[in-house]
Amino acid sequence: MQSEIKKNEEITASSEQAAKLKALFPSCFDADGRFRPDKLEELLRADGADITREGYKLDWLGKSYARLLANLKTETLLAPNAEHNAKPENTESQNLLIQGDNLDVLKHLVNAYSEKIKIIYIDPPYNTGSDGFVYADDRKFTPKQLAVLAGLDEAEAKRVLSFTQSKSNSHSAWLTFLYPRLYVARELLHDDGVIFISIDNNEQAQLKLLCDEVFGEENFVAQFVHDKLNSKNDSSSVQNNHDYLICYRRQTKPNGSGEANSTLRNTELVTKEVFEESGRHYFLNDPITTRGDGGTLNKRENLGYTVYFNAETGEFKGIQDYDVDLAKTSNDENEVYKAVQSLLDEGFVAIRPPKVRGQLGAWTWELDKFNKDKDHIVIKETKNGFTVRKRTFVSSDAIIEKGGKPVVEFDDQKSSRSILEFSTNDGTTLLSDTLGEEGIFSNPKNVALLKYIVSLVPDEDCLVLDFFAGSGSSAHAVMALNAEAGGSRKFISVQLDEETNEDSPARRAGYRTIFEITRQRILRAAYNIRDANSDATCDFGFKEFKTIPANDGPFAHYLDDADTMEDYVPFDGMALDDAALGALLTTWKVYDGLPLHQDLVPIDLGGYTAHLGEHILYFSHKGLELSHITEMLRRIDEDDDFSPRKLVVFHHVFGDKILREFSEAVNAPNRKHLELTFEQRF
Repeated sequence: MQSEIKKNEEITASSEQAAKLKALFPSCFDADGRFRPDKLEELLRADGADITREGYKLDWLGKSYARLLANLKTETLLAPNAEHNAKPENTESQNLLIQGDNLDVLKHLVNAYSEKIKIIYIDPPYNTGSDGFVYADDRKFTPKQLAVLAGLDEAEAKRVLSFTQSKSNSHSAWLTFLYPRLYVARELLHDDGVIFISIDNNEQAQLKLLCDEVFGEENFVAQFVHDKLNSKNDSSSVQNNHDYLICYRRQTKPNGSGEANSTLRNTELVTKEVFEESGRHYFLNDPITTRGDGGTLNKRENLGYTVYFNAETGEFKGIQDYDVDLAKTSNDENEVYKAVQSLLDEGFVAIRPPKVRGQLGAWTWELDKFNKDKDHIVIKETKNGFTVRKRTFVSSDAIIEKGGKPVVEFDDQKSSRSILEFSTNDGTTLLSDTLGEEGIFSNPKNVALLKYIVSLVPDEDCLVLDFFAGSGSSAHAVMALNAEAGGSRKFISVQLDEETNEDSPARRAGYRTIFEITRQRILRAAYNIRDANSDATCDFGFKEFKTIPANDGPFAHYLDDADTMEDYVPFDGMALDDAALGALLTTWKVYDGLPLHQDLVPIDLGGYTAHLGEHILYFSHKGLELSHITEMLRRIDEDDDFSPRKLVVFHHVFGDKILREFSEAVNAPNRKHLELTFEQRF
């Protein structure tokens, strides 16, 4: 782990990307390992690609620095909240709450969760000037170092360092902040995964271009308009009552299929009440009237007939009479007039299609179809007139009881809405009700909005990541959706331990940090949802972790280098307590691709405790002796349920002699013919 972090000394703004290119196109690199773009261009031209020298792109001061930040290894470790995680409701939970800078957390998660996240939702700072966003970077580079690492000249490197260390809130600062987070987040998305990002007018244009670059313009799914339904008046001449929700997919053509991803659910579970008539069961559909400009009579003249209905007998008939003015015309030679007049004399009433935006409307069914399929039409009188609706007959074995009524349920083909109407005031009210305090968090997201977003993805057993967790609305939404609509979605929420303002309602209520609000909201939401859905069996717990510095506290001098031996202070691995070793093991297991929620299993080797995670056996505690290694080998030979493949040891707590004996012992043959890998970590 130490060696991985120290790779930062060699990482540049393009080193990770160059490594991927080299794996795919080795012929495009010279003998010294330098990339030859002309060779790649030659290959692409041979394949018929159109190579242009100019193109439209987003650029800003700090872009190369942002790429460097995306590539650098995190200099933190992941520490578990052992007491919380051991509680009965949390021991088997797969939900995660992680405290720390989200860029660090994403870099930890990418090893274990690469291409495994189906839904990412984030509500990043909007950079409005009043939302508290500033870009503050404590990384220490000299202009000369940054010039080399980011591929800049020293003058530009000085300008970049100036704005990254001055707590800027410019467009460039915001883009530099967001780019590496989106870049790493993309690595987490499943092939058919999607990311939703809330934003307002201030950075919407920049965000769209940034996402085009990170995810690919062809992977843009939609930009939803969120009508906040606020009643407040803005200071500007135009009320800004809309936010936006930008959605991108991971990729357009998964697995080379050549077909675009469906990505979002295009069906919706519909529940319809069932009625009975003459021994037949049916449910009612929407009225058979068109909507929008195309539904007006002047656009659909042939669909502008009148329906004549007798409320007493239930009889009805459609007549194409839109060109007959019944109030003024009396013509015995006009067959339409005579037919209409006869119906009116018999007590029939005329039903016209509802108006559309003040204009005469039209039906969705043609006249012949309407008169031929009368069995499928139901006309009901309401206080505002009459409704003309289609009915669908169902078999009795499809009927279930729900809420004390007979219903049928089915998937209905529908497109997702482009305008989402969810009140932000409702989000504030729910948070206040959940925490029992008002004004704790500004503008929390509406849980109903987030439930709708998550429901758009047709996978009810997926991972939902929010790395700007804020008040914890997304975790609340996942638990509520699971309980109310079924499913076993899991959430991963990440929140910085950012302090609340000293004179804020949150601080007066006892919340020192935003993370404390997030945590308490999830705890109370879980209790309330479980209480309201007593039959729900979904996951209401969560495991908690936080990032800690890898060169401070118990890990002081872990990453230290020195120019001379006199300046060198050795790292004392022997002094690490159980909590520090727990952080080391947690970081290791995620680095090795094991899920963060999955506990390592203690393995007793004749008095020494190792920890097993799937096929990896970790040795992190001091006190290992040859007898313990012998016991491990005996267990491998004799225990059918014990078959580790990889043995990882923490170099700093073992002497050279035991490490040499360990290395030699694992090379000895065993009855299972397992090939054991021995790895020292520093």
